[in-house]
Amino acid sequence: MADNQCIAGIYLDEKYKVRRRPEVEHEQAVAIYDLLEDNHFAPKGGFEGPYSVHMRIEDNRIYMDVRGDDDTENLTTIVVPLTPFRRIVKDYFMICESYYDAIKKATASQIETIDMARRGLHNEGSEQLRELLSEKVTIDENTARRLFTLICVLHIRG
Repeated sequence: MADNQCIAGIYLDEKYKVRRRPEVEHEQAVAIYDLLEDNHFAPKGGFEGPYSVHMRIEDNRIYMDVRGDDDTENLTTIVVPLTPFRRIVKDYFMICESYYDAIKKATASQIETIDMARRGLHNEGSEQLRELLSEKVTIDENTARRLFTLICVLHIRG
């Protein structure tokens, strides 16, 4: 992260902490690790990074509280409606379940086919996220992918 327009810390609201499948916990951990290793995140408004981002879902919206890297002052809050993600998140969850089940009993080519569909939906969701965020924050493709993963994780409630 040579660029200071980046996320240095990411925190998910644990208000709805539920026990998730180990595969989901792993996906979350990988997304956070990869995001912190390499990302571009530049909120509109001339703020100086790096940033600490606190994500939560509330009132059918995704809230990203963007703070300075000292995690004290809230610089801005980015709000995105969840409604545009409903179908894609539902489809993504369904294909992930198929993928996790396939790993246990399917052939390599069947697993690959399901994984391609899973990646396609993930790409669609991350591109949709980039579009919805475009007037609020500049992010690169990989940052959008990782944030979409975290939005999916937040979406899982008991």
